[in-house]
Amino acid sequence: MIEDVYKTIEKPSLETLFKEKSSKFFGYAFPISTEDDVKIILENLKKQHHTANHFCFAYQLGFLEKRFRVSDDGEPSNSAGMPIYGQIQAFDVTNILVVSVRYFGGTKLGVGGLMSAYKTSAQLALEISEIVEKTVNEQFKISFNYDLMNKVSRILKQHDVQVLHQKLEVFCEYTISVRKKEALKVFQIFDEMYQVSIKKLES
Repeated sequence: MIEDVYKTIEKPSLETLFKEKSSKFFGYAFPISTEDDVKIILENLKKQHHTANHFCFAYQLGFLEKRFRVSDDGEPSNSAGMPIYGQIQAFDVTNILVVSVRYFGGTKLGVGGLMSAYKTSAQLALEISEIVEKTVNEQFKISFNYDLMNKVSRILKQHDVQVLHQKLEVFCEYTISVRKKEALKVFQIFDEMYQVSIKKLES
């Protein structure tokens, strides 16, 4: 059984606020697709909260091979980034960045207090987020003569294949997106068809 479904968010969460002993923790969750997205989001948050003391975060990218990174941003080691990442794991989401922006309130919380506060901040941001299920897809390019259009369209509909791009001339070209667990079957159907060529596109 090929596992090809994952959970993520499609739009940023609303801002959440958690207070602990006069310290304020503003929580956010953002959908991301690359590490570059993280830099841009953090830069924007730093403009928005220009007097904040710490911008702690964790993110996770990828589906089968997940990559993650955590940052304590000046807080004691493992007191901020890892508790935030723990919530990403608890909610089982990927392609996501969770940030907790702290304004120090004058009373030290200690490592245990910080871990609890950052965990709660991340949890609130994720609870308020709209989590969606998505499928892992593979993309192919198929080329065929125009007279095969009906036959090709029927197969695409049968297997719930999404057409991302099409060029309709005497010789037609489709870029298609297929669910991972259906990909091999769809590839073989077109590969065995006379006058149809199919090739996998690198994602």
